[in-house]
Amino acid sequence: MESSSPLVWDGHNDVPEQLRERRKDVLEGFDFNDTRSVGMMTDLPRMRAGNVGGQFWSVYVSADLPEPQAVQATLEQIDVMKRLIARHPAEMQFCIDTACVEKAWKSKRIASLIGMEGGHSIGGSLGVLRQMHALGARYMTLTHFKNNAWADSATDAPAHDGLTPFGRQVVKEMQRLGMLVDLAHVSEATMRDVLALGGPPPIVSHSNARAINHHARNVSDETLKAIGVAGGIVMVNFYPPYVVEAARQWSAARDAEAARAKALNRGDPAAEKAALAAWDKANPMPRGSVKDVADHIDHIAKLIGVGHVGLGGDLDGVEATVQGMEDVSTYPVLFAELSRRGWSKADLGKLASGNILRVMKAAEAYAAAHRSDAPLESATTF
Repeated sequence: MESSSPLVWDGHNDVPEQLRERRKDVLEGFDFNDTRSVGMMTDLPRMRAGNVGGQFWSVYVSADLPEPQAVQATLEQIDVMKRLIARHPAEMQFCIDTACVEKAWKSKRIASLIGMEGGHSIGGSLGVLRQMHALGARYMTLTHFKNNAWADSATDAPAHDGLTPFGRQVVKEMQRLGMLVDLAHVSEATMRDVLALGGPPPIVSHSNARAINHHARNVSDETLKAIGVAGGIVMVNFYPPYVVEAARQWSAARDAEAARAKALNRGDPAAEKAALAAWDKANPMPRGSVKDVADHIDHIAKLIGVGHVGLGGDLDGVEATVQGMEDVSTYPVLFAELSRRGWSKADLGKLASGNILRVMKAAEAYAAAHRSDAPLESATTF
């Protein structure tokens, strides 16, 4: 790993999703030492080049799946990631706590942790939540792109005004277990409800500052301040529509053009697809650059302190990134930009991995203090 750049612990990488979509979770013939040829953003040599020492691997499954299927798919995603890690024992170490993370760093291995993306993955069951934790999941994003039965998403019409009573039980049980509560993708009302419960610091695993880009997935200054007071961390994303306001506007225009192409070519999906492809060719996404990512980091750090910002690139979970940060090798490019802006070596270390290490240790300490608390109970739904 590169010693000139701080050690990175990234909050969100979607390699498990790629394995499911591309390979149906079959690892035979998959070479994690070279994925460039298949167009992926992540492999072991590029992780070393980026000085990645820790990674939350996202076990994402679609929020459109019926919940029982989502539970099964999540179990399969945990399984395939564990199998991938086990295939590379000299390079990767499966971890469930910070002691393991620090041990992995000493042995120059990539500490590999599991994060669940979307509360639909527990099928409305605290028992399933506990079993996911037992399998090694150490954070859960409360929603994905749409609401579930107990929490509102940032990108869906409000249904619950935040958390339902069961949603509050989910959060409290996560806290009791030592599982990080992830506020990426959730509505501001859901964020406020989580913060009102107190407990250990939350994370936002892959979101940005709404003051710079007004995407619903990003976090307002008001809520950023509350996250800072709670001791939490916002881990900045590299996806242009969340980073660059022009890309958000482009995305909205593309959605409108897709609806127009459909309306003009009803019953002719080939023509519809061709029309949208022509629009895409004539209107490329404004991708922005590493400077735009640095702007979000600077904004959050100036607003709530350098101790409350991290990195959650969303690599291999998006079709494009800002220019200059196309894969896991490029974190040093971002640190060079921030260094030019006056960031100290110590503060870059906090951004890269120190802050998420602190937050996870706080969650572990809270769980240890509540070890004698009884598990929360809720009636099963079927």
